[in-house]
Amino acid sequence: MLPWDGVVEFVAVAQTESFTQAASRLGISTAQVSRQVSQLENRLAIKLFYRTTRKVSLTEEGAIYFRHCRQVLDGLEEAERAISSLQHSPQGLIRMTAPVTYGERFVMPIVVDFMAQYPQVEVICELTNKQLDLVDGSYDLAIRLGRLADSSLIAKRLSSRRQYVCASPAYLKQYGVPENLTDLNQHDCLIGTNSHWHFDEQGKEKVIKVQGRLQCSSGMTLLDAAIRGMGVVQLPGYYVNEAIAQGQLTVLLAQYQQAKEGIWALYPQNRHLSAKVRLLVDMLAEKLP
Repeated sequence: MLPWDGVVEFVAVAQTESFTQAASRLGISTAQVSRQVSQLENRLAIKLFYRTTRKVSLTEEGAIYFRHCRQVLDGLEEAERAISSLQHSPQGLIRMTAPVTYGERFVMPIVVDFMAQYPQVEVICELTNKQLDLVDGSYDLAIRLGRLADSSLIAKRLSSRRQYVCASPAYLKQYGVPENLTDLNQHDCLIGTNSHWHFDEQGKEKVIKVQGRLQCSSGMTLLDAAIRGMGVVQLPGYYVNEAIAQGQLTVLLAQYQQAKEGIWALYPQNRHLSAKVRLLVDMLAEKLP
């Protein structure tokens, strides 16, 4: 048995979580995929997958092996492109993740445009507000908003956003207008994933811990609650711009507004950025508002 026997089949099963789908992707039979993976497991003397009638998932050893195999296959794929002039016609799978609302409204329409332009590209995108581990999850790319935690990931700035503090005219008429940051303590704030709001006060960052009856990870829910007069909210412009323009929300504390935050493309430092991912990142940088 050659060292590469079964590796391609193993990676395909790991990516699709299905022997049947892996066989379809590779253009071979399910039995052949199963046979190659079983022979690979025997050669390595480890179990790579947990198999049930409903699900196929990687074992701990399988996940470690997959990360290394994926890097090697990515390198081979890039080498083939370099010698066959495929840099301008990318193909293969891109695994990515993005925040839910921003991903739905802005990222995925551009991704679909990208797939239409390059028909041989496949995309698996997980929209979640959780910050997934790109290395453990074998993701090629993540879109992240705002401040970045220190990490080993490589970041490319794609666009920017600005945070706005707003409330409805009805709420302000009943409870008054906050004139300074201390006044927020007297108001019912609509809280997202973080109860600490960031401001700029005379050139220095000021962080205020806010309180309120509603806390929710959905920006659209907070926007709806603010429009309905439930409290004061801090949200990025792409949530509130339309409501502000229509008079449904009033901007507050503008003198304390921070500079724009970044919208970023992140990818693992130890993973070579393939042509298809690089082209997608370039398109996102060009088209994101």
